[in-house]
Amino acid sequence: MFKKILITGVNGQVGHALKHAMATEATLHIISLDRSQLDLTDTDAIRRVVQAHKPDLIINPAAYTAVDKAESEPELAYAINAVAPRVLAEEAESIGASLIHFSTDYVYSGNKIDPYVETDATQPISVYGQSKLAGEMAVSAVGLPHLILRTSWVYGAYGNNFLKTILRLASEREELRIVADQMGAPTSSQNIAQAVMDILPQWQATTNGVYHLVNSGFTSWHGFALAIVDEYRRVQVERGWPVLKTLPINIKAITTKEFPTLAVRPTNSILDCTKLATDFAIQLPNWRVALIAEMKALRLN
Repeated sequence: MFKKILITGVNGQVGHALKHAMATEATLHIISLDRSQLDLTDTDAIRRVVQAHKPDLIINPAAYTAVDKAESEPELAYAINAVAPRVLAEEAESIGASLIHFSTDYVYSGNKIDPYVETDATQPISVYGQSKLAGEMAVSAVGLPHLILRTSWVYGAYGNNFLKTILRLASEREELRIVADQMGAPTSSQNIAQAVMDILPQWQATTNGVYHLVNSGFTSWHGFALAIVDEYRRVQVERGWPVLKTLPINIKAITTKEFPTLAVRPTNSILDCTKLATDFAIQLPNWRVALIAEMKALRLN
């Protein structure tokens, strides 16, 4: 169905994973654009690039993701997370293309006890979440064939993320203090990219809307940190990686109140992916299984 695909933000975690996953498909013509090639704060540039390449599909994982910084620079957050997706959608619609846009668990308040489903009310509690929801609404309003994929706690072997941060801190400190009262599903960028590859041959233009796309299962940030250190030790010797200072017992569980941030985080970021499984027969592996694969892909030497 799709032959020519334009991907934004290919230096980001998801963009990088998508670029490499799609490079294995000889039938696809992939246009991979980083920030230097497509500045999403420049609406005229967005229009020129889309019209110049005329892709069949645009995939937009690019986003302003500095959650705390967004509180002090909302204009920039909205420019990238809301205005740019609208312009991408408008230009895609004008050439008969489709759009896959990535969003986030931050569109929810996090106050629900059970996992969130796509029909639950959105109520973002941060500027970042508000800007991402505005982007979703802008894309939907254009009316072109589109998918909005909400994901959470994205990490991978490439880029800056929680996995890399924990390994760095665990090599420097003898104790880590990690929040244990925020729950969610750590989600592998590799798994996200593979899911998109699995969606594409099935996607019909009449199937539009929002889908949750996260690894199965859930944990806390504290549980994720413990798992990272544990899995690191499993492969440390065979890879010749340095010994970490931190032991699992030195990763201390703390509350959100003990780790104040400028932006409020959702307490519950658990997303139900039943709709994705029903419509596309796709279910991502358990987050712990995914972590093992991402850990083995790390290059620390």
